[in-house]
Amino acid sequence: MPKVRFHKLAALVVLGASTAWILTGEFSSVGSAQSENPPPAAGGAAAPEAAQRIVRTVGVVTPPRRAHARAIRISGTTEANRRSALAARTAGIIAELPARQGTMVSAGDIIMRLDSEDKRSAVEMATAVLSQRQAELDAAERLATTGNVARLQLDSARAALATAQAQLDSANAELEKYVLRAPFDGLVDRISVEEGSAIAQGAEVATVLDLDPILAIGEVNEQDLDDLKLGEAADVRLVNGTTVQGTLRYVSRDASAQTRTFGIEVSIPNQDRSIPAGMTTEITLRSDPVDAVFLPRSVVTLSQAGDLGIRIVGPDNKVGFVPIDLIDDTPNGLVLGGVPRDARIIVAGQDLVTEGDTVNPVEADAETVRRLVGEAMGTTN
Repeated sequence: MPKVRFHKLAALVVLGASTAWILTGEFSSVGSAQSENPPPAAGGAAAPEAAQRIVRTVGVVTPPRRAHARAIRISGTTEANRRSALAARTAGIIAELPARQGTMVSAGDIIMRLDSEDKRSAVEMATAVLSQRQAELDAAERLATTGNVARLQLDSARAALATAQAQLDSANAELEKYVLRAPFDGLVDRISVEEGSAIAQGAEVATVLDLDPILAIGEVNEQDLDDLKLGEAADVRLVNGTTVQGTLRYVSRDASAQTRTFGIEVSIPNQDRSIPAGMTTEITLRSDPVDAVFLPRSVVTLSQAGDLGIRIVGPDNKVGFVPIDLIDDTPNGLVLGGVPRDARIIVAGQDLVTEGDTVNPVEADAETVRRLVGEAMGTTN
């Protein structure tokens, strides 16, 4: 007879011991089953099978409650507060380009000046004519006081002065067309022309950006629209990982026809112009705080009707079911509303029992409570 190897013998011993343990029916861990009725005395009749109801041990916690403001996260981009593409108002030769790309300008600073010798001559001529007409009117008014000039002649002198003033204004306006100025304080982002080159009317000359404040723009869905309030704080995380603070300043009241979403704008201080336009962002807004509990996803289960919720243990140690109101989904767990106060929530063995079952609830130890509840709460600051 071949010799029995040692490892085979050990396996047979372990199998026999396991079988004997299973047959004892003694389970003490969470989820174990125990008979609600003790075994009958020797010689007595066995209890009916219907009376042999199984009582399972489940782990329960009564999680602390906390006011939680749900995070509304939106993908977006940065955009300049104001952007102006400056164009030439008339054709000509570029005589000066005082501004340079990347430099700051103030409202009214000259960006470009065209050659305008003839226009300046027209202004000088109109100025001289205006001075002459003013002198003629002064002389006519002196003569009128002595009665040496007719009333009609005095009116004619006044009309001539008004005409000369209009001609000077027109000449100045024409000359101003040859000068391109910054419309607001900002940054010259791009210059599209070179000094000395010819330019046509309407051609783009430069782009000026107002980057303080910088805007984070995105779109919010219909369900979150009522939770937004103008002036509320917002966190904006840039693509480089930096998080900056801003203020919600605008919410569109006209939905996009394609996506049924509403545009928003968050204003972010940007005095040093370090945040450029066109950068990818994640905008985080928050709803009004609500009373909630914090639990891991593993606690959520299905009722007999297929509804999503949690199982609780009532004062009579019977299992009940509470549909969940999902307020927020954090990286480490769920934020749930609508959970009754002081409810004992089953956190271990909830999938082994159904509504109406009688259970043996065991309070989870401090370490389990910290793991199931504390970490989830710590991620919702």
